Amino acid sequence: MIDRVKTADFVMGFLRFGAGKRTLVILPGLSVQSVLTAAPAIEKRYEIFREDFTVFLFEPRQNLPAPYTVADMASDTAKAMKALGLSGVCLFGASLGGMVSQVIAASCPALVEKAVFASTVCHADEKRRAAVGEWIALAKAGKARELYLAFGEKIYPPEVFARYRDAFVTLSESVTREELARFAALAKGIDGFDARPLLSRVACPVLAIGDKQDALFGEEGVRELADAMKGNPRFESSLYDGFGHAAYDTAPDFPRRLYDFFTKA
Repeated sequence: MIDRVKTADFVMGFLRFGAGKRTLVILPGLSVQSVLTAAPAIEKRYEIFREDFTVFLFEPRQNLPAPYTVADMASDTAKAMKALGLSGVCLFGASLGGMVSQVIAASCPALVEKAVFASTVCHADEKRRAAVGEWIALAKAGKARELYLAFGEKIYPPEVFARYRDAFVTLSESVTREELARFAALAKGIDGFDARPLLSRVACPVLAIGDKQDALFGEEGVRELADAMKGNPRFESSLYDGFGHAAYDTAPDFPRRLYDFFTKA
């Protein structure tokens, strides 16, 4: 079910499925168009959670203010979760969603029982900002086709990108100016992001997952998270090899690994 949550300040769209007693919250990464249009595929991907969990996937708020930082995204998402009466959730954030999840886990500990940070980093250095900056420039120039191709090439393994290249081109033909502007604003939000001073506050169990062949952030992101969270004895990490930045989409066992982590004692 696709729905919206309204607060005093904003409206945020979300997908909800499953009927379990526990709660999984998914915060996705950047996307050129709304992830909610892919609701059937998302439900199928995470169907292992359907029986034991009620799953919420949030996308960023409507009508983005400028600027709109990762800290702002985290604050708004936490407000949306509270407005829906959520607490003690299993929180999974991928890429940009992983950055947002780090801030929520550090700032709102009562909201989070366990957390998974996937294909993400705890600070946006110059190299990482430059990679995303290429996408921002394309979006601002209105070059939807080039953006989709540059985006897909960076986050997927070469063989996966080649397989879906034509699909990316087709998708780009429906992109609106408003969607390009929104994408640029969200991507710009990582400027200045640095969660390292916050992560010592995260006491819940955390799993950081990356991939050795991540062409966007590299495998260093997992090691940096481990260093920033070395005071948390319940931190663990894992690296894939060959599934790319979007290992959360391309690794066949990824949903099972999430489920096992969130359900183990």
